[in-house]
Amino acid sequence: MEYYLWVKALHVLSSVLMVGTGFGTAFYLFWANRSGSVAAQAVVSRWVAKADWWFTTPAVIFQPLSGLWMMWVSGIPFDSKWLLWTFALYSLAGICWLPVVWLQLKMRDMAIAAHAQNTALPAKYWRYAKRWELLGYPAFIAMMTVYFLMVLKPM
Repeated sequence: MEYYLWVKALHVLSSVLMVGTGFGTAFYLFWANRSGSVAAQAVVSRWVAKADWWFTTPAVIFQPLSGLWMMWVSGIPFDSKWLLWTFALYSLAGICWLPVVWLQLKMRDMAIAAHAQNTALPAKYWRYAKRWELLGYPAFIAMMTVYFLMVLKPM
């Protein structure tokens, strides 16, 4: 049981790290994009990409592994409705997140290049920023719902 509590604690901490990093970096890039400063966009987009690789990606991998292990150890049926909803919503967030990561990397490269050349950001940057933002909303809502499902375990 001691292992279970350690894995559960790490599961909770990694979920906070995953969602907190995602929301925090999105907040800063959202506002950097509205600042009118290419320099700010270059710096913030570079750190957003790093934060996703350093913090979000390991948590995204650890979350389902630790969650499935805890379900197995605790004997909670894998076909519980709340758990199926959790899997579906986590998958939805992942389906949104993968293109977001790609978009962030492209936006970062464009912002760094524009800043280095002292030019405005290309129109493509703004198209990518719009897609990045639109994908973030369902992912965030899905993850907030997953939090409630994990804690309340309804149905």
